[in-house]
Amino acid sequence: MEQLVPEKAKISPFLVFFLVHTMQFGIGVLGFQRIIALTAGYDAWISVIFAGLTIHVILWMMYKILDTVNGDIISAHTYIFGNMIGRMISLPFVLYFLCITLTLLRSIIEVVQVWMFQDMSTFWYAFAFCVLAIYIIFGGFRTVTGIAFFCVVLPSYLIFTFFFAIPYADVRNLLPIFDHPIKGLLKAAYQMSLTYLGYEVLLFFYPFIKDPQKSKKWAHWGILFTTILYTLITITTFCYFSEGQLQKNIWATLAIWKVVEMPFVERFEYIGIANWNLVILPNVCIALWCASRILKRVTNLKQKYGVLLLSLVILITINFFKTREQVNLLIDFTGKVSFFLNYVYIPLLFFLVLIVKKVKKE
Repeated sequence: MEQLVPEKAKISPFLVFFLVHTMQFGIGVLGFQRIIALTAGYDAWISVIFAGLTIHVILWMMYKILDTVNGDIISAHTYIFGNMIGRMISLPFVLYFLCITLTLLRSIIEVVQVWMFQDMSTFWYAFAFCVLAIYIIFGGFRTVTGIAFFCVVLPSYLIFTFFFAIPYADVRNLLPIFDHPIKGLLKAAYQMSLTYLGYEVLLFFYPFIKDPQKSKKWAHWGILFTTILYTLITITTFCYFSEGQLQKNIWATLAIWKVVEMPFVERFEYIGIANWNLVILPNVCIALWCASRILKRVTNLKQKYGVLLLSLVILITINFFKTREQVNLLIDFTGKVSFFLNYVYIPLLFFLVLIVKKVKKE
C-alpha cells in the first residue's frame, strides 16, 4: 500500500514553515480575543503563549512517529495495526478534513455577508472558492505549497495595520497581571489551542518533503512565528478595548481595522476582509488536498476524482449552515475533534509506535 513520492513532486524543507504557519493563522484571527477573554480576562495573553509552547511537544511527537515509519500517518496506522485495519482507521480523517474545509469556507462567507454583502449567496461564493481550490490542487502538491507561500507573504502587510491602534491603546488595561486563577488560564489555553490547530497536516504531507530531517527546525519556527503574532495581536487588542467593549465585538480584529485611516481608502476593514480570502485560500487547498490524498491512499481512487467528489459534498453540505448558531456549532465541533486528535490521539499513536518498534526489534 506504500506509495513512493517522485523526487520532482517534493518540496524544499524551508517551505514547511509556510505550510504549518498558514494552517494555524486562519479565520480564528478575526475574533479569538473575545473568547479567551471571557474565561481569563486580560490575563489571557499568558494562555496564548502557554498554548503555543505546548504545540512544540506535539510537533516533536509527530516527527518521531513519521521518522519511525518513514511515511505519513496512514503508514503509521498500517505499521501498528496491519494493512486492512490501518486503512479503516485512516478513513475517518477524510471526514475530519472535510469538516475543516467546511468550517473555513462557511466562516469566511459569514464574515463577508455580515460586513459587506448581506444578500450574497452562500452556495455561489463557495462554488467559486471550490473551483479555484480544485484548479490549484490539480497542479499538484508543489502548486499548493506555492499558493501557501504567496498567500503568507502577500497579505503580510496587514500586520502593520495594528500599529494604527497604538495611539488609542492603554497598557494599564493589562494590569494587574496574574489576577485570574490557574483554572481560568488553563481553560483559556484550551480555547486558544483550538485557534492554533491545523499544523497536524504535517502527518499527511511528510512524504512530500525533501530531506524531512531538515524541515524540523522550519516547522518549529513556523509555530513560534504564529505564537508571536497571536500574542502581539492579543496584547494590542486588550490595550485597545476595555473588557466591556471587547465582549460586544465578535470580530475584534475587524473592529480595530476601523481606526485605520489612509488617503486612498475610507473603510479599511473591507480591504482587510478581501485580503483575508487570500489567507483562507491555502487553508482550504491544503485541507482538501489532505482529504483527497487519504482517499487515494486508502481506496486507490485517483486524487483528481477524489477532489471533485469531496468538493461536491462540501457544496451540498454548506447550504445547511444558515444561522450564526449553526455556524458556531460547526466551529465548536471541528475545534473539539481537532483538539482530541492533537492532544489525545497523536500522543497515543506516539506511544503505540514506540511499543511496536520495540516489539519488532526483539
